Amino acid sequence: MLSVSNLAIARGGVPVLEGLSFALNAGEALVLRGPNGIGKTTLLRTLAGLQPPLAGEVHVGEDVLAYAGHADGVKPTLSVTENLDFWARIFGRSEIAPAIAAFDLEGLTSRAAQNLSAGQKRRLGLARMMVTGRPVWMFDEPTVSLDAASVALFASAVRTHLAGGGAAVMATHIDLGLTEARVLDLGPYRAAAGVGAAEFDSDEAFL
Repeated sequence: MLSVSNLAIARGGVPVLEGLSFALNAGEALVLRGPNGIGKTTLLRTLAGLQPPLAGEVHVGEDVLAYAGHADGVKPTLSVTENLDFWARIFGRSEIAPAIAAFDLEGLTSRAAQNLSAGQKRRLGLARMMVTGRPVWMFDEPTVSLDAASVALFASAVRTHLAGGGAAVMATHIDLGLTEARVLDLGPYRAAAGVGAAEFDSDEAFL
């Protein structure tokens, strides 16, 4: 579903990772690990096509990826239902009920996003992935603002997605309890020129 060959990437013109190769098949999850600044966000942005690589290749089909960045990407004046309806229409879909159930949003469907708590807003942002219909999900620190119960909801949604033939790539510092996920330590791929560079926080919320 996704393959990377001898990839090198840069942030602000400074190389951060190089020599990276991996493949992601249906039903697989990959967790990106490494200290702040190593290039996890930059890698996700490159995989999502938001920036070109310095070298190497990313092989992925058209209309395959859905990417959720640091921002929640919700419209504050729209309700929970209206936000999910909006994203579903963007991706040519109509079914939002499973996403509402998966992230425990049933009691919040008519509430405006601007009136949600930080955790509720984050759950809404993550629920958008389920209405895209895209088989490969990519997340940058998806559990920010989530309590333990909400982290478990997220992990369950990912596991269901994998069981249905989907795949996921996630940059996260916490253990999601997804024992089936592979962990990719980016440390060995650090480019010498990128040592000490600060991590770029993407403003891209969704693709």
